Amino acid sequence: MDKTVATAAEAVTVVEPGMTIASGGFGLCGIPSVLLAALADRGADDLTVISNNCGVEDIGNSLLLQNGQIRRLIASYVGENKELERQYLTGEVEIVLTPQGTLAEQLRAGGAGVAAFYTRTGVGTVVADGGLPIRHGPLGEVVLTSDPKPTATFDWDGGPTTFVLERALRADVSLVRAWKGDRHGNLVFRKAARNFNPLCAMAGGYTIAEVEHLVEPGEIDPDQVHLPGIHVQCVLPLTAQQAADKHIERRTVRPRTPTGQEA
Repeated sequence: MDKTVATAAEAVTVVEPGMTIASGGFGLCGIPSVLLAALADRGADDLTVISNNCGVEDIGNSLLLQNGQIRRLIASYVGENKELERQYLTGEVEIVLTPQGTLAEQLRAGGAGVAAFYTRTGVGTVVADGGLPIRHGPLGEVVLTSDPKPTATFDWDGGPTTFVLERALRADVSLVRAWKGDRHGNLVFRKAARNFNPLCAMAGGYTIAEVEHLVEPGEIDPDQVHLPGIHVQCVLPLTAQQAADKHIERRTVRPRTPTGQEA
């Protein structure tokens, strides 16, 4: 039952070229930065990455992008990363742009054994009708677009309403970060860093969790567990330095106001 490993390099040996990887986090909050750096060092390529976004230069998923390891990105936000823009517009990487709530539910459904679901999000747009650019050619021309998705009409809010069918997402390997975890893989996430992490973990056939604070089984109150260990196959305890090494996408500050003066 002890699922811990000593190093990140050991943890990511399960990742092979061509796999689908789900990566937790939102922006740079709660990203499995240590595991992603180890995966970049491992060099497994031709990856499909499912994540809210692709990180920023030299941090998070962007390490894989800069290495040329990502073939397709399934994401809901593609800003903040000029290299992603360049690779997308020159055909080096495919992007399946997905509404954020839909992406979250696709991962949750994948973990819950629900093959597909209907949602109103995207109805009447290229999300449902097809034609969303997925891949460009070397000159910027669109060479692959999304297909139309099935729709259905249901009686909703007192009248007929159109919904679009979205398929669940599953990953070969999921990488997540937790604030606290035990050796059995039971995890607790801290505040906003929970974000996509539990959903990615659920959707993974093999989930690796890096944890800032490792505790012994029984030390986490069962009522406080955010993700049960059944969804986690490998636990990487972080060092104090690794746990403290966190980033923000964009720092915005204002001059300090002297005490007693209005801003």
